[in-house]
Amino acid sequence: MGEKKRREQTGAPAPRKANSRKPLAIGVTVLVLAAIILGVVFLTAAPKPTSDGLPVAGPNAEPFPSQLDQYGVSVGADDAPVVVREFADYQCPACGAFSEASKRLKQEYVEAGKVRFVYFDLPLRQHQNAVPAAQAARCAGDQGAYWEMHERLYDSQTEWSGSNDPVATFARYGKDLGLEERRLRRCMTTELHREAVEASLRVAMQLQVTSTPTVLVDNIRLTRPGWGQLSALVERELSSASK
Repeated sequence: MGEKKRREQTGAPAPRKANSRKPLAIGVTVLVLAAIILGVVFLTAAPKPTSDGLPVAGPNAEPFPSQLDQYGVSVGADDAPVVVREFADYQCPACGAFSEASKRLKQEYVEAGKVRFVYFDLPLRQHQNAVPAAQAARCAGDQGAYWEMHERLYDSQTEWSGSNDPVATFARYGKDLGLEERRLRRCMTTELHREAVEASLRVAMQLQVTSTPTVLVDNIRLTRPGWGQLSALVERELSSASK
């Protein structure tokens, strides 16, 4: 039916077909996925240990004051040639992302005696459950399960981050790990390890560490916290230590 005749019969123009936006939506989705993939590759791809792009210690940089390690929680041989230190907040999403790299570090380097890993609590003020989480890990440590709770907290970060009763959630995690739940709960409610967490926080302040995660390989700070740069720096430091 022609437009003129349609107007005469209905008084309205022919309806226009809406332009399909599906190709645009698909294009945007593809771009977002590509950006995510590139970001993952950027953080995880390991550069060569000799790469000029790897960070180095600043001129006249002092060694990390190892006496401060007592305020963190460490795992690995005391005489390991390389020490990796992390200042982190259990509720920090970026720290949650880095936890996969630290887990792999423990499996591939710490267990082999090549690296000692030290974790410092740096709970940020804006994260209401960061201090309870840090205490929960240390309370689990009283029962020999610090690192198991450490990993569980990061693996389940989105579950407890906004909780109004984090102690109940952390007690359940402890039970899942085979810990004595009543003892764990009492440790958390009495804040038995709050002073230790605050001492770790003071170390960060003393060293002017303010962001999380801050990761150091010996005295060299990672600029892209992730497995790629971490493993390359560890290999470079191990190579230097063997000379």
